[in-house]
Amino acid sequence: MQKLVGRAVALACCVFLAGCEIPRGAGLRSEVLAVQQDYDGDGVEAVADFAVFSVTRNSLHVLESWPDTGPARRSWISRTEQPASLIIAPGDTLKVTVWDADDNSLLAGAGQRAAQLQDVLVSSGGMIFLPFVGEIRVAGMSPQSARNRIQELYADTSPSAQVQVNVTPGRANTVSLVSGVGVPGVYPLADRNVTLLNMLSEAGGARGALVNPQVQLLRGNQVYGTSLARLYDNPSLDTTLVGGDRIIVEEDERYFLSLGATGTEALHIFRKDHMTALDALSIIGGINDTRANPQGILILREYPRSALRADLSGPPQDRVVFTVDLTTADGLFSAGQFSIMSGDLVYATESPITAANTILSLLGSTLGIASRL
Repeated sequence: MQKLVGRAVALACCVFLAGCEIPRGAGLRSEVLAVQQDYDGDGVEAVADFAVFSVTRNSLHVLESWPDTGPARRSWISRTEQPASLIIAPGDTLKVTVWDADDNSLLAGAGQRAAQLQDVLVSSGGMIFLPFVGEIRVAGMSPQSARNRIQELYADTSPSAQVQVNVTPGRANTVSLVSGVGVPGVYPLADRNVTLLNMLSEAGGARGALVNPQVQLLRGNQVYGTSLARLYDNPSLDTTLVGGDRIIVEEDERYFLSLGATGTEALHIFRKDHMTALDALSIIGGINDTRANPQGILILREYPRSALRADLSGPPQDRVVFTVDLTTADGLFSAGQFSIMSGDLVYATESPITAANTILSLLGSTLGIASRL
């Protein structure tokens, strides 16, 4: 009698387990890629609201030609070599010293050999006023050129006059380091050949906590952008600054997500300008050794409607799933060349063996209980 009861309990448990959904942390590949069933008057029709492409050597040249998704890339300004001299601009302040050896000098007082004209402001029209000379234009001149011009004008009244000019840059000859640097602030341009990296160095460089720092240069109404790593790699992109430039250094705004049977389930900032599927898998800690299906790595991406193309020169549908097989050399090499885009979801599907092992484990436990009964 006890044996019959035990068998009945075991059978009931098996039936119960068969009808239960086994708890899992991710879907199976077949579940995620299942095609929706559309019921109409003529019967059942399979409708896929997404496209599926395998990432292989044969498909890479087509897939990599499709447009990027995520934030639009900004243009950048290459470096233009300039003379190493300051250009006087409206708002600058000049200190003009006139040395005069003439005993009857109109500028220097009795017993003095120099007249100092302090805080001579360059007007919005680029002019300054000097005694016995009047208004003269200095904006657009180097300090040396302004000195020569002032000395020529004073020669009519004081033939022995020697002139010295010192310039304190105003706002028009400064650059603002807004954020993302060691010491934000307003920095004067020492000359016309100050580059972006020169200025960042003076401000203490980019803050170390930023992931893949991006540089935005605001010049007038235009916004330019590039990465700091790109500037390091290509010196010709170390653009020459001009007065009024504003610089913002910030973390890369691009990201991708990882879910399913991955090493971590989180949002990840791009750590470099170009990310591949293998880079992404490395960042997320790979896939779960005991749960994941290495043949079922999925990368889900959404494209704008404007990018869709029927001839495969672009994605055929706005929702696309790219599949990666990590069990073949071709799959691994291709994953190392396939670009991850901002907003992508890297999803590791569950291995069917995991579900089977779970059922067997539960059955073993159930049968053990039944046998004891």
